[in-house]
Amino acid sequence: MSLVRRARPEDAAEVLRLRQVMIGSLWSAEGSGSTEWHAQSLPALRERLAEEEGDFAAFVVEHPGRPGALASLVAGTVEYRIGRAGNPRGRVGHVFSVATDPDARRRGYARACMEELLGWFRTRGAGHVLLNASPEAEPLYASLGFTRDPDPSMRLLL
Repeated sequence: MSLVRRARPEDAAEVLRLRQVMIGSLWSAEGSGSTEWHAQSLPALRERLAEEEGDFAAFVVEHPGRPGALASLVAGTVEYRIGRAGNPRGRVGHVFSVATDPDARRRGYARACMEELLGWFRTRGAGHVLLNASPEAEPLYASLGFTRDPDPSMRLLL
């Protein structure tokens, strides 16, 4: 039996807690430690976690030493973009949250969760998967077959 399971609506607070772990490890900018946004995010996250056939999925591992807590999380979406060579159906997977509690790292939890998410992307017809990798996580993603792309990304905050 796999340690990994699909996240459920009742996991929403723990999913947000682990997302905060990821945010805190990536960005040391002012405000990155704030959790005030969690209360506003919970209702929408619970709703999305309840949609088993939707375009969003999160996979988790329960924390072995803390009942009711999660040790690891991956989350992603499938988006439609106009098709192109190599992906004529235009379905693209996007991994946007990968986190493991500091006291549960180096046990293969993130890898197991990522493998489940990649399988989910395949069943939904994604032609490729995108993610942003921290230097620390890049070896994991490379071992799963991800390669570095030249990044032409730009951002506009609304």
